[in-house]
Formats: sequence, C-alpha cells, structure tokens
Amino acid sequence: MTAPTLIKRKPSKDNEKIDESPEKDKLKYGPMPNFPYQRVWSRGIIIVGVVIYLWYFSKQGKETVLASHKDVLNNRGQTFDCDSEYTKDIEVFPNCVPKTCGRYVTDKLVTEMEALTLLDMAKKGFAFGGSSGGASILDIHSGALSYKDKFVNMHTINEANNLFNPEFINTYKTVKEKIQHAIAELFQIEPNNLFLTHPTFFSKLTNAEPKTSHDKYWLVHIDKETYESFHYTALLYLSDYGADFKGGRFIFKDIPSNKTVEPKLGRVSMFTSGGENVHFVERVTTGTRYAITISFTCDIKSSINVPTIRN
Repeated sequence: MTAPTLIKRKPSKDNEKIDESPEKDKLKYGPMPNFPYQRVWSRGIIIVGVVIYLWYFSKQGKETVLASHKDVLNNRGQTFDCDSEYTKDIEVFPNCVPKTCGRYVTDKLVTEMEALTLLDMAKKGFAFGGSSGGASILDIHSGALSYKDKFVNMHTINEANNLFNPEFINTYKTVKEKIQHAIAELFQIEPNNLFLTHPTFFSKLTNAEPKTSHDKYWLVHIDKETYESFHYTALLYLSDYGADFKGGRFIFKDIPSNKTVEPKLGRVSMFTSGGENVHFVERVTTGTRYAITISFTCDIKSSINVPTIRN
C-alpha cells in the first residue's frame, strides 16, 4: 500500500492574521452544554467498547465448534498431515498407514438402543465402585474399576458377575465392529488390519475435586503417548452435553483455534492417535458425563479379544 502524501500548507500573511471580531465568538444556536467530567466519561465509554470488541473477537478466534450437540451429523471431519513421530511408528505396519491423518464425528453409526444398552451397563458397573475424585474408570476387559482412591477388580465381586450378559456382549461386539469398519473406510485401510487394543473402558466424569492424578482428566495429552498401542482412537458418547452435564466438551488443541466436540448420546468421534490430535476434556461443571473408549492398533501383538460371557 502506498503511503499517503502529506501536503504542507505554506504560511501566508492572511493566515497569520487573527480575527478578533466578537461576531466569531457567537455560536449560531447558542453555547454548547458542558457536562462535568464529560471528557472522562466519553473516554471511558470508548475504552469499554474497545475491550468488549477485543474480547469477543479473541474468543471467536480461539475456538471453533466442530460438532454441536444440536447437529445431527452423517459424517463431519478434518484431514491434515500426520505427526512425524506417529508416521515413524505406524510405517512399521505398511498396510495400516492412513492415506492422511484426521478426525471425524458421526451421529449415524451407533443406534440409540445400542448406546442406551452400553450406558445401562456402565451405570450398573460403576454402582460397585467409583472414584472419590472426579474421574471413574471401568475397564471392560481387565475388570479394573475405580474405587475411592484406588482400583479393584470387578471380576472378583460376586454380585457383578452377571453384568457381562449376552445382551451387553453382543451389543459391545456390534458397536466395536461398526467403529472398526468406519475407521477403515475413513482412513482408507482394510478393516482386518485393525485390531482392538487395550485399554477399552467406560468413563464417568463429574465436577468432584481430584484425589489422585487419575482424576485430572482435563490435562492436555496425546493418546499415542498415554497408550502406546493406540493407532486409532474412537469415543462413543453415552450422555448429552447441556442436558445431562455441563462443561465436559472434547477439545482438540489446534492453531490458530481449538476445535470442540459437544457430546451427545450415540455420537462417535474417531481420530488418528498421534501428535496431530493433541486434545483434552473440558472439566465438567455440573452433572455426569459418560463415554466409552474403543481403540485400535495396527500391531497384532497388542490386540485383545472381545470379552466373553462369564459363568
């Protein structure tokens, strides 16, 4: 852009003359009103306006909603380059490398009945324990269950033996296979190159104060660093943002603006597990947030089987 040209006006004798005519001092409509502190008030209003403007647009720039709880999504996603460390790790399994890394959200994969069946299982399981802090975990395969400030094995609790009934096992298996095939299609790999991996777990999040490090679920992290076997992460939400709880949104840490996912019953979020998808869960302020993590590895050595019905 060309800088504006400044034109200096040459002084002249006429310009130097001072008109002392009293008529010039008389305003056409009389003297203007003069309020006490008028200048202070006007400056204050301008400053407040500027602050509100900057706050609004800085907030807009820091966060973008990827999936609102009001949306009904067939498939919404973003693609981008994979993190270098993730690429280095997954290239060991050439048939499992995604065409491009990314993240996707859908409301059309899991039925409401399937989600409600899993939610019922989660609530019944957590009834036998629960963290004294804000985050409770129930590992479906190992049976690890949060209990106050430690973990217990739910499989050793006699009253809990009938929780893994045929309805739950069949629903869990169906949901697992749906997610497996969806990930394969979205990232353009063969489903038989994906293997269920541990941990696969229910989570129950509240606003209770943390008692152990496990309760600080709002910390920023990378799944591949937290769970070494993960290559593809999937989350199935089992409760509704805004109705069952407040806070608790899933937030991808992006530049220049974060991307947020608002949970709803039956919504599935799927993404590559590397440093390209740094994320955290916003702290729950009221209510209870339920979800289940179902993730996949490319390494058959880290695979696990769907749990069987316990006698």
